[in-house]
Order: sequence, then structure tokens, then C-alpha cells
Amino acid sequence: MTEMVSFVEVSLPKVQKVNQLPEVMRCQTDKNEKKWSDLQTAEVMEGNKELRQTLERLQVVVQDLRQQNQEMAIALEITELERQRYQDLFDFAPHPYLVTDVTGVIQEANHAAATLLSVEQNYLMGKPLVLFIAEQEGEKLITELETLQQGKDWEIYLQPQGGISFPATVRYSAMYDLQGNPVGWRWLLFDISARKQAEAALYEESKDLEHLVVERTNQLLVFNQLLQQEITQRQRAEESLRQSEKLYRQLVETQTDLIIRIDLQERVSFANKVAYQALGKQLQELLGQSVCEFFHPDDFPQIRENISSLISSPHDSITSECRLLTVNGMRWLQWNIVAIRNEGGEVLELQGVGRDITGRKRAEEKIREQAGLLDIATDAILVIDLHRKILFWNQGAEHIYGWQPEEVLGKDLQDLFDNKNSLALETSVAALIASGSWQGEMSKLTRSGQEIVVASRWKLMYDAAGQPKSILCVDTDITEKKQLEEQFFRAQRLESLGTLASGIAHDLNNILTPILAASQLLQVRCSQDKEHYQQLLPIIESNSKRGAALVKQVLSFARGFKGERTIVQLKHLISEISYIAKQTFPKSIEFAVSIPEYLWAVCGDATQLHQVLMNLVVNARDAMPAGGTLTISAKNMFIDQAYAQMNLDAKVGNYVVVTVADTGMGMAPEILERIFDPFFTTKDIGKGTGLGLSTVLGIIKNHRGFINVCSKVAQGSEFHLFLPAVEVAQSVDIDNLDIFPGQGELILFVDDEIQIRELAKIVLEKYNYRTITASNGIEAIALYAQYTHDISAVLMDIMMPEMDGNTAIRTLRKMNPKIKIITCSGLDTTVPLAHPAHTDVDLVVSKPYTAKDLLNSLHHVLHKS
Repeated sequence: MTEMVSFVEVSLPKVQKVNQLPEVMRCQTDKNEKKWSDLQTAEVMEGNKELRQTLERLQVVVQDLRQQNQEMAIALEITELERQRYQDLFDFAPHPYLVTDVTGVIQEANHAAATLLSVEQNYLMGKPLVLFIAEQEGEKLITELETLQQGKDWEIYLQPQGGISFPATVRYSAMYDLQGNPVGWRWLLFDISARKQAEAALYEESKDLEHLVVERTNQLLVFNQLLQQEITQRQRAEESLRQSEKLYRQLVETQTDLIIRIDLQERVSFANKVAYQALGKQLQELLGQSVCEFFHPDDFPQIRENISSLISSPHDSITSECRLLTVNGMRWLQWNIVAIRNEGGEVLELQGVGRDITGRKRAEEKIREQAGLLDIATDAILVIDLHRKILFWNQGAEHIYGWQPEEVLGKDLQDLFDNKNSLALETSVAALIASGSWQGEMSKLTRSGQEIVVASRWKLMYDAAGQPKSILCVDTDITEKKQLEEQFFRAQRLESLGTLASGIAHDLNNILTPILAASQLLQVRCSQDKEHYQQLLPIIESNSKRGAALVKQVLSFARGFKGERTIVQLKHLISEISYIAKQTFPKSIEFAVSIPEYLWAVCGDATQLHQVLMNLVVNARDAMPAGGTLTISAKNMFIDQAYAQMNLDAKVGNYVVVTVADTGMGMAPEILERIFDPFFTTKDIGKGTGLGLSTVLGIIKNHRGFINVCSKVAQGSEFHLFLPAVEVAQSVDIDNLDIFPGQGELILFVDDEIQIRELAKIVLEKYNYRTITASNGIEAIALYAQYTHDISAVLMDIMMPEMDGNTAIRTLRKMNPKIKIITCSGLDTTVPLAHPAHTDVDLVVSKPYTAKDLLNSLHHVLHKS
């Protein structure tokens, strides 16, 4: 069209200028019009062609857009399914999860977290995490947020809404955007104190979770419709879904437990990384396989029963223990199986979370094996709590003591055996608590009433927190050993006594000579001689006491008694040993005795300690054939850690040190090394067995003590005995009290010797007592029955004809359990008068006794509180 106009504008001046004829001009005009018309037509046709091409391209574009929209909808649906899948894993996770921004403000939380913190799930959104941290831990959280490191675990106290704070383990990992900048944190919380309660709370919130899932699904459907109109919003949604999928996958993959999901045909539909690596397969290889292929065949019935129970019952979870066949062999796992249901309540899939408990199973098996070993042990093995209640009783204890486990479990140890050992038991428990272990010998009664001696070893057991929780006791029956040992000790004592026989006979002759001479003079010549009469009476009295003391010492040493541990005052033992030694040893030997006024006591067997000292002083005498000085001393000593380290047998604590020293021939080093060997002796044949010092060492070690010896040739020897000391109250010595007269009390005196009865009657009546006498047990019982309400106390001899004292005492006790009885015996007062269960007296007085002994003993019994 433009060209036509230009052509006309150029042609018209020519027409005007030439001024041709009208025909020429018309022809020219027609040509120009035709040309313009052709040009116009061509231009229109070209425009129509371009328009058709444009329409065709628009149709192709529209078709592409439709195709893209369909593909986008399919991709969105797949993405939504994947997102929903990991959303379910997140919400159904048994452990609490939180998602916060970089400042610690909660963005997302599952129901387990809401249950753990005692709030609704929606309440957590937008709340700072510090609100749920115990007040004292708030600064710690802020510090940790400033210095957090990827994958770090730490412990903190959580404060639930309106609840009590509890300890929890926190595991977290950072979240980053596409540019690698941190955008928040993922938190995994473990309730250390109440994990089971958290799982129960998670189950209770499951219905609300299903409702929330449906609600979110509807929201996503609406959002999908908006995506068709708003492409930019769709892109944001796709990015958000990808981030969510990544988040939930990481949460599942960071689990340390195995997570497996199966359909109703028992085929695997999902497994986390821990699970398929444990089974030695890739995830794609695992999907679709039967889950039973990976479990022990013996567990198939239980697995199928659990599956059927979850499908058919209203319960949504079940716990079971099964064996899994892994690449590392068979492992025991504890499974928490949950049913995944649709909106109608139908089970779609089952999800199991398995935790490896192989270590626990092996520990349980080891415990069962150890229990079996305990039952085949011949020793009695007991476990008691700190209140002495029996918790465990093996077959060895059943064999030794006679009680079945069901008869003793839960009973008090003291009540079971014998209440007379209560003091020893309390002392043993105190030593155990102080040092963690104790060992010693104890007397116990079996079910049949037989008394046995056991070597008992105790060890204090502790709980995981290091606090004492129970006591392990191992008892070995050593009754026969103790009987043989007692026989050996008695033979050894008699051997020592034999060496003193000549000295005893000599001393007794010296004692009896003045008694006989003085008594004859009193009868023949001194009846009118008052001066000599007063001189002879003290001689007779002193020599009589001297003879009685000597007989008492010899009798005590020769007989011995049943080895029971009691509180022993060593100063009395030393005094007795020094007395008998002075009386029987050669006069060429001088004695030096040094004992402090306040010498500690020891716990031990008085007869055995008496034997130890006797053996040492006899050896000292033999080492000084030409005479010398024998020194016996004692002192209190505290052994500290430094001294204990230099002496292997010593322990830190208080000791009593007894030293027996002589100035004899001494010993060479090679002999000193062997003096404690059994049957080693340097004496001539027939003068020694070589068992004296070995017996001494055995007795001292049995008393938890030790011995140090030093000796030099021609200078003498020193034996230092170290015995553990104990604290005791000071005892009252009746002999040192003044004589207390009676207040008219009626006393029944029983003795088969008429002279003793007459003297006792004279003494008692002189000091304001009334008396009736009997010559045997039968007369005593008859008199007591006649004067029951008048008699205040009974003095009873033990050795009598017709009925002895023990039988009479038991009869009197039946007549009056509160009767006060004093026994008089010519035997050693340390010897048990009868069986402990049948003897019950208030005091024992040994013969011969003085008037003062008799009166003070009677006063003590009548007036003791």
C-alpha cells in the first residue's frame, strides 16, 4: 500500500507536467489501480497466512501447556504421596522429634515430643525450646545453641508443662538451605527415666494425629488446585515438599534401631538404612521379599501370631522378642510392632521398630550359668540385704544347714541361726561396712539343732550408683577341722604341761609344807600361845591361796575349753602366765613384767592365747639353761599406712603388742628362718616335737594378727605378738569391793560336802543372811518347793551324788524362771557347765573361794539391775 501511494505521488506531477490526453491518463490510471489492487490482495493473503500459522503455533502451545499441567499434577500427586509417607514416619516415630530455627524457636514437633513435654502439639509451634528446659539448665541451652556442632549428643533436664523436670538425652543435627546456610536444627529427644510412658502417650495421641493428617491432606488438595493458577506458588510447594521429604528421610535414617514396614502379605514395603544394612541387602533388593526369610524358623509361629493379633484385635501395638538372621550372625531384637490403619480403622500395613538386645540375652544366659555353678558348690553361698534378710540360698547352704530355700528366703539371718551370736554378728557387719569385706569363724545352729563352726567370708555388693545393696556370704563347714585342731592344741598343751611337772611338784611341796607344819603346831602346842597363834594363821591362809591359784592355773591350761571368741584382757593372761612361770621355773631365771594400766582388750580364744604365751615362756626358759632374765611386756600401738606397707600381714588400726624376750643363747639367721616350720626343732630327741612355734603362728594368724621375731646369737631373742585391739567397757572386779552384809534374805545353800555347808552357813549368818542347806539336788528341790516365796537366791554345787547341780538348776528354773542362782564348781570357771541351751545361771564362783568372794558374789546377784 505504501508503494502504491508513493507511485501515485510520483506520477501525478508527471501527468500535470506533460498534460497528455485524457485517454492516456485514463489508461494510466487503470493500470495504476490494477497494480494497487494486486498489491493489496497479495498483502492481505500474506497476512492471512501468517495468522493461520500463528493460530497453529498457539494450538501447539496450548496442547503443551495442557500436557505439562497433567504431568505436573501427576508429579505433584507422587510428591505428595512421598511427603505423606515420610510425614507418617515422622508422626509415628516412637521417639520425640523437634524442628527449630537457628534461634531455637520450634517450627515442627511430632506427637511424641508433645507428649514428652505435656502440651498439645499445636502449642509447641512458635515456642522457644528454652521454655521446656529446666530453669537451672536455661543458660546451658543458650550456650549450646551458640556453640552447637553437627551430630553432638548431650544431656539436659527438660521441664514439661505443669510437670516435674526429668533427665533426657538430646541428639541434634543442622538443616541447611540450597545455598548451604543453616536454617534450623532437628532435635531427637530420649526420655531416660520414662521411655515406656512416652510410648504410651504417643499411642494415646495417635487418633488426633490421624485427624491432623486428614486435615492436612484436604489442605494440600486445595493447594493443588491453586497450583494450576499460580505457578510460582507451585514451585514453592515443590521445594517445600522436597525439603520435608529430605527431613523425614534423614530422621528415619538417623535412627539407631531397625525400622521395617510390611504389608498384610508379610512382604517388606520399607526398611531404613540400619535395617537393610544389617540384613546385607540393598533397599531395592529387600522390598517385596517375605519378612519371615530373615527370622529364625523357630520364631515363625510367634511372628505370625503377632501379625494376626494386630490385624484382628483393637490393639495397635505389641512388643515381642525374636531372633534376626543378620550379616553378623543371629541377633536378638526386641520389636515394637505398630498397626498402620486407614480412616476406617482397617489395617493397611505393620511397622516394626527393632532394638538389639543380644548383649542383654547373653548376660541373662551367663547369669543362669553362674546360678548353676553356685548350686553345685559344696560351700553355703548366701546373699542377704543390708537388713540381714536372706535373698539367695544355694544347694550347698541347704546341705550344710538343712533348710530348703523356700523356708529361709526373706527371713532374718540372726533369727534363723542363733540369737546368742548377735554381738558378733553386729561387729562383723560393722567391719564389713567399713572395709567392704570380712572373714572369720562363727558358730551356728543347723535345722536339727547341731552346733557347727563355719569359716565365713563376706563381701559387700554395690549397685550401679556405687551404693551398698547386699552382702555375699560364703560359709565353709570346718567343724571337723576345729575338732582336730582342738585335739592338737590340747596335746600340745599337755606337752607344755609335762615340761612344768617337776616345777609344779616342787612348788606344791613348798606350799603344803608350811600348811601341814602350822596346822600341827596349832593343834599340839599353840592352843594357849596367842602370839604364835596369830602368826601361824596368816601363813596357812596365804599358802592355801597360793596352792589354790596354782591348781587353778594348771587346771585351766591342761583342760582348755570350747574355742569361742570373747573379749580377752591380755593383762590378766600375762599375770597368770608370769605367776605360774615364777612358781615353776628355776630360781636362776629373773622375771620382768611391764603392763600399762590401760591396756586395750582383744577379741579371741582365751585358752589358745594362754597356750601361745606358755609356749613362748617355756622356749625362753629352755634358751637360758644357766639363768637369765625373762621379760614379758605389753603396749598399745596404732599401725599406720606406712608401717602396714612394710609388714605384709599388718593392717591399719589399733593393736596390742605383747613382747616375750629372753637373754639366752639366741638363734643364728639360718635357724631363725625355719623356726615356724612344723616339726623343726633344735632341742634334743625327746625334749621337743617342733610344733610349739608353728602352733603359736597358727593361733596368732587365726586371730588376724602377726608375729615379728628378732634374735642375735649369745644376746637373746624377742618375740613380738601383734593382736587387733577392740574397745570394751571397764569391768567391775568383785574381789576389790568391800564386803556387803545381807538384809535378812533367806539363802538355799546346796553342797555334798558337810564341812563346806557348815562353813558357808557360819559365814552367811555372821553377815546377816538366813540359811537353809541341802546335800544334793533332790533335797534342794524339796526345800525350794517348801520355801518358794521366802528363798531369795540359791548357791548350788555342780558335782553332787544322786542328782547333780545341772539337773537341779533346770528343775528350779521350771519352777521359777526368775530364780537367782549362783553355781560353785571346783572346775575351771571358763569350762561350760553343760550344754548352753540347758544352763542358765546368774554367776559362777570357783572353788576354793574366800568368805569375801562368796559374800560379794551373792550381793552382786541380789542387787544387780
